[in-house]
Amino acid sequence: MVDMIRRTVGPSINIDVINGPDLWLALVDPPQLENALLNLCINARDAMPDGGRLTIEADNCWIDSRNAIARDFEAGAYLKLSVSDTGTGMPPDVMARAFDPFFTTKPLGQGTGLGLSMIYGFAKQSGGQVRIHSQAGQGTTVALYLPRHDGGSADRRTPIEDTAAMPRAEQGETVLVVDDEPAVRMLVGDVLSDLGYTALEADDGKSGLKILQSRARIDLLVTDVGLPGGMNGRQVADAARVLRPGLKVLFITGYAENAVVGNGHLDPGMAVLTKPFAMDDLAAKIRTLIEE
Repeated sequence: MVDMIRRTVGPSINIDVINGPDLWLALVDPPQLENALLNLCINARDAMPDGGRLTIEADNCWIDSRNAIARDFEAGAYLKLSVSDTGTGMPPDVMARAFDPFFTTKPLGQGTGLGLSMIYGFAKQSGGQVRIHSQAGQGTTVALYLPRHDGGSADRRTPIEDTAAMPRAEQGETVLVVDDEPAVRMLVGDVLSDLGYTALEADDGKSGLKILQSRARIDLLVTDVGLPGGMNGRQVADAARVLRPGLKVLFITGYAENAVVGNGHLDPGMAVLTKPFAMDDLAAKIRTLIEE
């Protein structure tokens, strides 16, 4: 993923990758791990607006019983994956709320609120933990602790990665995903592709409308609510329905549901999925909306 991360964070940030010797295996869902790592790197980039150094490090570690109790861990062996930056850091009050599902320090329309709460959910789902060390003005380190997997690597799929039981696309069905965060588009796009959908992507409302104005088949619009560029997700959906009456719409949001609903109800063929969400819930919502 290093090439993708370099393109995402830009040339003003130097990247170091440090791998410890004889790294252990961990049993995790690969797309979710990629999403977590990319999210951490995007957060680090945003904390270094004038450039800096980003360090991605993997190492083995052992949490003994005394430290496990103090840190809310299970004692044992872990693969530790950490992302460190030389950015602005976090004051203690922000660090204490960093994993709250709807907490964000970014203004409405700048970031989705997915970030650390989804990473926390991924770590816990994988049997691990995530911890933050930060000081204002001195940078931040976020460390993922993933339990060591002693089994072989022949079958390392987790239930959420196994999409066989999820409802699948019909021939040619196409979903447009509008979200300003690359990690979210990647995660949703991977799920859609695995389920047989054609996925189209846009990073803001205006780009999404250009696709909607084309002749491309679109069966469903999936849009974040907080979008940059002066056009939020609800406005995109309303404009989309002028262009394509009756288009099905799924809002994904890190904000409270009534921020989307506004007037107290959603129009028919619209639904809301609040972050953090499970991939099977996303697949079910998509299928339900398209078949309505």
